[in-house]
Amino acid sequence: MVFFNKNPRNWKIKNGQPLTEMDKRILKFQNKGCLVPTRELIKTPEQIEGIRKAGVLNTAVLDLVAEKIHAGMTTLEIDQLVHEFTVKNGGIPAPLNYEGFPKSCCTSINEVVCHGIPSDEEELEEGDIVNVDCTTILDGYYADASRMFIIGKTTPEREKLVRVAKECMEVGAEACTPYSFVGDQAAAITKHAHKNGFSVVRDLCGHGVGNEFHEDPEMEHYGRKGTGMLLVPGMVFTIEPMINAGGWEVFVDSEDDWTVVTEDYSDSAQWEHTYLMTEDGVEVLSY
Repeated sequence: MVFFNKNPRNWKIKNGQPLTEMDKRILKFQNKGCLVPTRELIKTPEQIEGIRKAGVLNTAVLDLVAEKIHAGMTTLEIDQLVHEFTVKNGGIPAPLNYEGFPKSCCTSINEVVCHGIPSDEEELEEGDIVNVDCTTILDGYYADASRMFIIGKTTPEREKLVRVAKECMEVGAEACTPYSFVGDQAAAITKHAHKNGFSVVRDLCGHGVGNEFHEDPEMEHYGRKGTGMLLVPGMVFTIEPMINAGGWEVFVDSEDDWTVVTEDYSDSAQWEHTYLMTEDGVEVLSY
């Protein structure tokens, strides 16, 4: 999880300019002590267009993975596909060398929750479930998404986990309406996961994205309504709940300091989209 400044008094009035309707609404929340976004988190139309283009390329990368992934393929081969296609189309794989991460995407199989490092020694097998997580930089803008893939035929339990994880992301997105809170989508995700007998990882979260790889707000996926940062039109963020078949606890593999694994070695699944908050709800920018 990336931690950010949680100062709730951070919406500043532009000198000499009249208050907009958005200013007025945000100030009302701020005056109640709510955590509100800084102006830097409200993307301009030009920035949104740049992020949108990065999202198109990022989605195309995952489409290519979906076309090529199969049993017997190594996760390093997935990484090579991602890297070559991204660079060929003018992009940069954001994970590569990010804080020392050695590859261009993350590949997380079965009990691996996230941040799995592609390897030529890791081969996909029939029945595996695997998350492929890609972030693309295009002309300085970032878009981030991941998908689950079922390799061949798997168990009904794994099929349900993959399906419910996607539903959790979708119900979270539905809860993101203008001037709602991060906690509103977290509560919706938590309710849906628990209803289906699964748990929600609490130690990691989604994030703002677009001008940087990771920005405010912290998009928690486990929580209560009315908590967290206010979400307003112009903000861009990911929703990416990690849903476990067993308990929610996780640990980081000490051998590489990246790979996150379920504490009880139960299966885990995750889907991630990049979303733009609009006046009417969220728009998907990468999937």
